[in-house]
Amino acid sequence: MSSEGAPTERRITEILATLPSLPGIYHMLGQEGDVLYVGKARNLKNRVSSYFQKNIPSPKTRALVARICDIRITITSSETEALLLEQTLIKELKPPYNILLRDDKSYPYIFMAEADVYPRIGFHRGTKKEKGRYFGPYPGSHAVRESLQLLQKLFQVRQCEDSFFRNRERPCLQYQIKRCRAPCVGLVSPEDYAADVRHTVLFLEGKNEDVMTDLVARMETASEKLDFEQAVVYRDQLTALRRVQEQQFVSRDAGNADVFAVAAQPGGVCVQVLFVREGRVLGSNAFHPKMFGETSPADILDEFLPSFYLQAGSSREIPDEIVLETEIPGQDVLREAIRELHGRDVRIKHRVKETRQAWLQLAKLNAAQGLAAELANRGNMLSRFTMLQKVLGREQPISRMECFDISHTMGEATVASCVVFDEGGPRKSDYRKFNIEDITPGDDYAAMHQALIRRYRRLQKGEGALPDILFIDGGKGQLAQAREVLAELDVEGVQLIGIAKGEGRKPGLETLHFDDGADLQLTADSPALHLIQHIRDEAHRFAITGHRARRGKQRQHSALEDIPGVGPKKRRELIQHFGGLQEVGRASVKDLATVPGISIRLAEAIYAALHSH
Repeated sequence: MSSEGAPTERRITEILATLPSLPGIYHMLGQEGDVLYVGKARNLKNRVSSYFQKNIPSPKTRALVARICDIRITITSSETEALLLEQTLIKELKPPYNILLRDDKSYPYIFMAEADVYPRIGFHRGTKKEKGRYFGPYPGSHAVRESLQLLQKLFQVRQCEDSFFRNRERPCLQYQIKRCRAPCVGLVSPEDYAADVRHTVLFLEGKNEDVMTDLVARMETASEKLDFEQAVVYRDQLTALRRVQEQQFVSRDAGNADVFAVAAQPGGVCVQVLFVREGRVLGSNAFHPKMFGETSPADILDEFLPSFYLQAGSSREIPDEIVLETEIPGQDVLREAIRELHGRDVRIKHRVKETRQAWLQLAKLNAAQGLAAELANRGNMLSRFTMLQKVLGREQPISRMECFDISHTMGEATVASCVVFDEGGPRKSDYRKFNIEDITPGDDYAAMHQALIRRYRRLQKGEGALPDILFIDGGKGQLAQAREVLAELDVEGVQLIGIAKGEGRKPGLETLHFDDGADLQLTADSPALHLIQHIRDEAHRFAITGHRARRGKQRQHSALEDIPGVGPKKRRELIQHFGGLQEVGRASVKDLATVPGISIRLAEAIYAALHSH
């Protein structure tokens, strides 16, 4: 469908009325005919119409719909064909509201040649034209070169180019430093070299036990033949291999899998892919796709995975399994598209156990770390500080911000947190936790008042620096507590802002309350809002961590700890003897006295303490 001028609401309604209930591709176009978004659908009429319903929950979708002036469609024969076409168009058009995967280069491999008596092993990237074995893919060239260095130390298979190898008349430096056995000048027999090649292949396949078994047998054979020099070589290889095995995460249940996890916060997303080949984790890569607004991990992966595997010209290797942290809507269609494009069947799993669960947890850990590094990027943080200064209309730059939050469980173990940000991001050395005491359980206002008094009374005495902005995680009531404290302590020059959660507590819908009574709502894509959300979420995390630690300590407190004469050793003896604190409470004085180290007098004291209520 073509656009003629600025389409009206009536024009969009007419387009929606003519859409077919068939699979295909749709283009959302802007005022100048620019492509805003490309999507695929099993049913074009249902899918496209869903964008124009009332009360759309996603800020991303609302922002997209506000800019749509026309819609163009392409009907396809199947949903799978639509998915393949979608990825081609996304790569070609780069629409701003699609997730864009920018890293589409081929991944490196380790290559073992087969066409030589003394085959070489080396680095490879690109098409697989040469005959031989390809091991990988690895997440980057650094991982390949590290592996090649390790293989040189373990098995001494040559890594030199064939032209260099054929023109040698004497051994090179690699032989001198025991990184090669000089096959170029015949210092190793073809049979022994073939054994080194076989061990290298087994190692790359994750079959370390087979390698060690073979090395032990060869060492014993060499010893029996009194060839002690060769036996020492095998012994050193065994030692090195055992050290390597201790450092690597290798699954007994060998498998080839790509493992995906997502970490998302306002203003940033990290998709982490863990590469597992032959049960060995080869490494991982972090991607930071461009996002807009709030998107769930399932939706992120649903858009990301086709970009990762299906874009035209991609040379990614397809594993046997794709392990996800959550089920995605287009899982079956993706599997069929991979089969059609790559000729490979792949299993897509999200409910995994044991080894695969360990891989998934590792991917999640790396995703969280990758996102934290991205958000803490100094240039990114400085731009957010500048945008916040502009939004707040401040003449002076913002150099320091603090945020407070309260955490408790139905009034139990209340903890207040204070986190500090400067232009470099979180300043964790200045973080503080406050254990709140002597208040009515669950009174958040009193808890906030106590925490602020304790914090700024110290700062008033010169123990630290005052912030330019003080954020309070809460509405106008919490903000009033901060206003009272600062007035009580005569603290001036600090701007007060309350952060009230929006409808459904969804990110992007927060309202900012100011000390003068004004309110402000920033757009979901505002870098200033992302900075405020970041410091608010960090205060929340720090408060919850402190609360859980305090609550756990209180709940683990044993009544035995308050009894004079019952130290850690006697407590341990009592609990081990009776099988738990509850059974200790049921024991008689006579039974208590049977425990080693517990006298009759102490048994009576224990019994009296446990039955005092």
